[in-house]
Amino acid sequence: MLGPWRLWLFLLFAATSLAACGSGTRYIFSTSKELVATPQERGLAFEEVWFRADDGTRLHGWLLPGAPERPLVLFFHGNAANISHRVDNLQHLHGMGFPVFIFDYRGFGVSEGWPKSEADLAADARGALDWLAGRGWSPEGMIYFGRSMGAAVAVALAVDHPPAGIILEAPFTSLADMAKLMTPVTWALVGWWNIGDRFDNLRRLPHLHAPLLIFHGDRDAIVPLEMSQRLFAQANPPKSLHVVEGGAHSNSYLVGGEGYRRAWLDFATTLPLPSKTITTEK
Repeated sequence: MLGPWRLWLFLLFAATSLAACGSGTRYIFSTSKELVATPQERGLAFEEVWFRADDGTRLHGWLLPGAPERPLVLFFHGNAANISHRVDNLQHLHGMGFPVFIFDYRGFGVSEGWPKSEADLAADARGALDWLAGRGWSPEGMIYFGRSMGAAVAVALAVDHPPAGIILEAPFTSLADMAKLMTPVTWALVGWWNIGDRFDNLRRLPHLHAPLLIFHGDRDAIVPLEMSQRLFAQANPPKSLHVVEGGAHSNSYLVGGEGYRRAWLDFATTLPLPSKTITTEK
C-alpha cells in the first residue's frame, strides 16, 4: 500500500456521514491506472494474461515462469498501485526461482470495472484461482503472497481455498483498527458504524490452517509492527514472524537483504507440494 492513508480515511468518513450504513468501504480504494513498467524492461520473461472474475469482470495480469520445483506465488498487491509498481518485487521473486502470477483488481491498472467493496476483490481473487486451475495450478501448489491491503485479500481467499503456504507483508489487523489509528476523532464520530468487520485479518486468521510467514518492517510508518505481532499471536501454527530491521512499509525486500531472501526460501522448502502439470499458452 503506497498511498496517503490519511486522505483515504478522511474521504471515507466524510462520505459515510451522508451515506447509508455499510457503504463506506468503496471510498478507501485508491487505484492507479497507468502501467509504468513491465517485466520485459527488467529482462524477465512473462506472459500477459486476461481472465474473468467470478462476476465476469475482465481482469489483467502477468504470469512469470520459474523453477519447476518451486511453488507458484500468487501475488496480491496493495492499494494505490498496480502490478507495474511491483516489477522490482517480481524481479526479486524471480531471482529466487519462483514462478509468479500477479494481477490487478478491478479498476486497478488496465483491469476493467471498479471496486465497490471487499467482496469485489474476493471475486477477483477467485477468478485468478480459476484461471490458474486451467493452467494446471492448484492452491495446494501455491504460496499466497499479500502485501498491505493485499494481505487481507490473501487471507480471505486462504480460509476458503487453503494454499500450501501464505506469506503476508505489512498486514494490518483490520480496516477498523487502521481507521481508529489514523483518524481517531472521525472514527469516534461517524466511522465506527460504517466499516464494521471489513478487511478483518484478526478475525479471519484463527480459521486459517496453512503455514504462515509474516514480514514487517520495524520502521513502517503506515501499518505499525504491533499489528503484525497481534496477528501472529492469533494465528495457528506453523507460523513465523520476520521483523525487518530498518524496513518501512514497502521496502522490506530491499532492506531485508539475505535474511529476507533466506526466510522466503526456508519457508518454501518446508511446504509439502503436490505434483503438477503446467500447461502453456492456449
